[in-house]
This record gives sequence, structure tokens and C-alpha cells, in this order.
Amino acid sequence: MSNGTSKKTDLNRRTALKGIGAGALLATGAMPGSLGFAQAQSSAPIRIGFQKHATGIGAAYGRWYDATTQAAVKRINDMGGINGRPVEIVVEDDGTDPKRGAEVLEKFANQHKVDVAFGTLFSHVVIGSAPRAGELKLPYFVVSEGHHVASGMLNRYTLQPGITDVKSQVQSMAPFVANNLGKKVTMIFPDFAFGHDHRDFFSAAIEAQGGEVVAKISVPPAETSFTRYFPQIPRDTDVVYHVMVGPAVLTFVKELGEFFGPSRPEIFGFIDSLEAVDIQSPGLEFLEGTYFWEGNPRHAQENNSEFDTAYRAAVGVDARGASLDDPKDVSTYAHMFGCWETLNVIKAGMETADYQGPQDRAKLIEAVEAMTDLPHSLDHPQGAKLFNGKTHQVFGAQFISKVTDGTLKVEHTASIEDGMYEDEVDYTAQSF
Repeated sequence: MSNGTSKKTDLNRRTALKGIGAGALLATGAMPGSLGFAQAQSSAPIRIGFQKHATGIGAAYGRWYDATTQAAVKRINDMGGINGRPVEIVVEDDGTDPKRGAEVLEKFANQHKVDVAFGTLFSHVVIGSAPRAGELKLPYFVVSEGHHVASGMLNRYTLQPGITDVKSQVQSMAPFVANNLGKKVTMIFPDFAFGHDHRDFFSAAIEAQGGEVVAKISVPPAETSFTRYFPQIPRDTDVVYHVMVGPAVLTFVKELGEFFGPSRPEIFGFIDSLEAVDIQSPGLEFLEGTYFWEGNPRHAQENNSEFDTAYRAAVGVDARGASLDDPKDVSTYAHMFGCWETLNVIKAGMETADYQGPQDRAKLIEAVEAMTDLPHSLDHPQGAKLFNGKTHQVFGAQFISKVTDGTLKVEHTASIEDGMYEDEVDYTAQSF
């Protein structure tokens, strides 16, 4: 895949998806089947297995992924469901554990008889689960960000059509970091596949900008104290690049601030280090003037789109990304939109394929593989996207925000093209 958009897929970027009207109608509310479920060939619900990180290090994400999923399904059902059939979410806890993740897919296929599986975030769980999805011939729509889908590591049954991947994200961020913050970077990242993607792809991306990674500090994802890692940061570091996950992220950023005190290098973080955490929490004052990548800006901007405004209301969060019921309950706003958008892709794919049951799973995958443009709409409130059917990966805009007066304000928006890279696999050449 090159920077020329005409080479992103075999289809021209402006070629309409066969039946794309379904997606366009979804944004307006005039859905096929909106007169009720009775006109469908079957009145049985479409069953979507939601692999939820209800426990383990991904629990904060799992809770908000669930809330977003339920809101998206309510909207879909209010407009007539999929092919005139209601959508039902079947939830199983994978414990944010790869072995249990594979067991959950087995349960979805053999006990719950779901049509597709959906929702997984943590990359080690995706990697542990996807082979079983392929064996079960169960379409597996992940919301993960890991590069494992587009790298060719997985299989034709695994797709990531609702959220961008780390390789695309860091490639989009590196020019801003090098040109505005500094060339010598120390990276702090979690020691599993997601963190390794950051380590490898950002190292290459910053080198392409004339910079270098002077230290790579990996941290066990279940770590609860981080002070002992910070002395590894070299004195000549211009920029500390951090991306942390799990229940101890607040401790991480507080200890990082305590370590540097009033004198610090520039700091560029992925908002993963503060997902589900109020940036105005005591001890985080040092974040003022630092930068974050955001997949979707947590704080509503002055030019906020009507789609983001409607999406916020639907998922129950305020202008600062906190629960409408409890302002102390901060969402995982930079990531959870992927659940909303992926469910709308599943819907559009099923309607294009005239999906009736498991016998049509291959047709569903082929319909999604044929998608290209996903326009900015209430189906895709984060922004317009381009889906590459060969690699099963979506590409979209990326945001760099600066903490200004305790608010995340977007300083730079990287285009879809900024994150494009050459194809590493062609899943469409694989058999079902």
C-alpha cells in the first residue's frame, strides 16, 4: 500500500460499496426494515457475541465498550434492526486473558450459536482467540488497534473495520513529535504485543524523521508501581513517549510527574495512559502543556461535529467524556467509538450480503471486504475512514491534543493518508 489513495484497494476510493445505500440510510434513520421486524424472512434475532474484558487489566475498557455496544444496538434496533431482524448482544467475560478468550469464542459458536463475534481490545487476547475463530469459521470483528490483523498474522475470519492500528497511528504521530518536540526519544510501553507494536513501529517512524529512540523501557502490563523504571531514562532525552494500560495508569502518570518535578523533557503520551482517568485528578498538574495522541478527542472541541454530539448523547457522556450520571466516571472515549462503528459496519455488510444465517458468513466477509469509503456520519462519528479489504484494516484520521488549562485541545489532525502503509497481506486470496 502506498501513499497514493488509488492504490489502497483494487477498487477506486470513490467506488460505491454494492448496496452502500444501507449505510447512508442508517445515518438518516430511514433504515430498511424500519417498518418493523415482521417483514424479515426470519424473526429470529441476529446474535452478536461480545467478548468483553469484564475482569482483568482491561476491565475499564470492557465496561465502556459494553456501554457503547448497547447504545449502538439500541439505535440499530430502533431503526428496524438488520435485514428486518432485531439484534441481540450475547456477553461473555474473557478475563482479558488469551486462553479464556479462545474458550469464549468456542462458547459463542457451540453454545450460544451466535452469528458473529465482536469487540475484543487487548492484543494478546485477539492473538490468542483469532486462530480459534478461523477454525470455527466464525467472523471475528475486533476493536483492538494492534497491527496483528493487517500484518497477516491472523486469518480471513478476523477483521478490524472500526478502529485504526498502532502502525498507522505512530506513523502519523512521528512527524509532529520530531518537528515540534525533539529528536531523541525515550519510550515507556507495556511488555506485550500492543506495546511491542509501539516500540517497533515508532522506532522506525521517528528514524524516518531523522530522530532516534535512545531508550526503550518495557513495563509488565500488571505492574502497580513504576518509580524504579524512570531512572533508566537517559539525561539527553528530548521527549518521553509513554503508552500505558491497565488499572494502575493513574499511578503511572502521577509517579512520572513526581520523578521529573518542575524540570522535565517534553512529554508525548498515548491517551491509553489516561483512559478512564480525569486529567484534572490531583497529582496530574504536571500534564499541563504535554501532548497526547487521541483516537477520538475526549473533550468536545469548539468545532465539534453534529455526529460526535449525537454520539456522545447516545452513549451517555458529557462534553468532557465523563458519564452523564457521574462526572467522576470517565470513559475510554479515545477507543470505544470503535465498537459503535464496527457494529454499523457489520450491519451494512449483513444487509449487502442479505445475511440470513451462519451459512452466509462467507458472503458477509466478502461484503465487508468490498467496502472502501466509510463517510463521516452518525454511523462513523469519529470521522471518515477508508477500509482496505485485502488487509482487513481500516484507516482514519488521528488527533494530537495538548493539555491546555486542564482540557485536551486538538493541536494537529493527521489525515487518513498520513497513516497509510504498504499492504503486508491479501486475506481475500485465502480460502474460507
